[in-house]
Amino acid sequence: MHGLVVVDKQGEVIRPAILWNDTRTHKEVEWIKSELGLSLLLKETQNTVLEGFTLPKLIWLKNNEPGHYQQIDRFMLPKDYVAYKLTGNIFTEPSDASGTIMFNVKKGQWSTTILDKLEINPHICPDIIPSHGYNGAIKESIMQKLNVNGDIKVYQGGADNACGALGAGITDAQKRLVSIGTSGVALAIQNDKTYENDGKVHYFHHCVPEQKYIMGVTLSAGYSLEWLKNVLNSKENFDHFLKEITSSQKGSNGLLYTPYLLGERTPYNDSSVRGSFIGLDANTTMADMKRAVLEGVTFSIKDSLEIIKNDVHDSREIVSIGGGAKNKTWLQIQADIFDTDITTRTEEQGPAYGAAMLAAMGVGWFDSFKELSAAWIAYNDSISSNKADVQVYKDIYNVYTEVYENTQALSKKLVQFK
Repeated sequence: MHGLVVVDKQGEVIRPAILWNDTRTHKEVEWIKSELGLSLLLKETQNTVLEGFTLPKLIWLKNNEPGHYQQIDRFMLPKDYVAYKLTGNIFTEPSDASGTIMFNVKKGQWSTTILDKLEINPHICPDIIPSHGYNGAIKESIMQKLNVNGDIKVYQGGADNACGALGAGITDAQKRLVSIGTSGVALAIQNDKTYENDGKVHYFHHCVPEQKYIMGVTLSAGYSLEWLKNVLNSKENFDHFLKEITSSQKGSNGLLYTPYLLGERTPYNDSSVRGSFIGLDANTTMADMKRAVLEGVTFSIKDSLEIIKNDVHDSREIVSIGGGAKNKTWLQIQADIFDTDITTRTEEQGPAYGAAMLAAMGVGWFDSFKELSAAWIAYNDSISSNKADVQVYKDIYNVYTEVYENTQALSKKLVQFK
């Protein structure tokens, strides 16, 4: 999602892609906010603007590489560029278009208001087809290079989190999704036409037609664990690295971790805040630090779930995917902190599985996404919360929610010493 690929009138790439995690656009974000105002952004796109999104990248090109900007005939999202190279056809679809901040999520079309006010030629925006829509057949030249025959069809696909949600069976409001990879995501279907987003979460089209979802993001979820592993110079795989966490009690022996290594997305949209360990003392063990990271990441995702709970049908079940679903202790921590049942897929293939499901719908193997999900998705037994631990974690979470306000200013002061 959010990455920017630009091509000229000959369909040739003008410059290297600018990816979702590129944060060079801080000045452009502030300029967009001043030009449009938050109320207009929310009205037109149902989202606020952030450094990682596509629109600020376009404005950055205009400001810093005007020669490249003037050559743009079309922009694409990265997965759309891959499809274009295979077929020669340029399209995008609603789930990825939602994350450009040039797309009206409620109307399902590019926002002419945003484009006009920022003087962006609407011609550069790709045509939109359904996520399971037919892009075209693979070009003969590609077929020859691959040494294959026949008519190989390409379907458009979807944004990574949308495909991850589809692959986890999130096709209606009966289940919510928690995905813990490098970043963390909490997601739930939101189809209420009267819903108004205040900008604390994202509001995007699903890759399932007529479905939309709200989503909160933790920037450093699994990345926090990877960071700790690297700092400790551990050569163990993650299973062995986490083996000792069972020797640390819930609450990590009074140690609290905030996963703001790269700033934080939800609910603060603050790129300057930084992470912390609070409560270190002479009795703190390595197991406490490891468990504190797992708990802190889960508290951060709970921040998103608390917003989602107020905005959508309060389903009791969460489907957990990604690295956070592969450790039984972490799954129990999720169940206790979220105070809900946690379910996992029997065979998890990530967003790629959802993309394959879109292709299955595209070729007509199934009549509905509900039928497709029933045929392709199976779950393990749920993990239930431990009620005694739920209350302990509620008390710790109350402390966690105070950390941001009490460390935000300190983070900014410390920047000068980097």
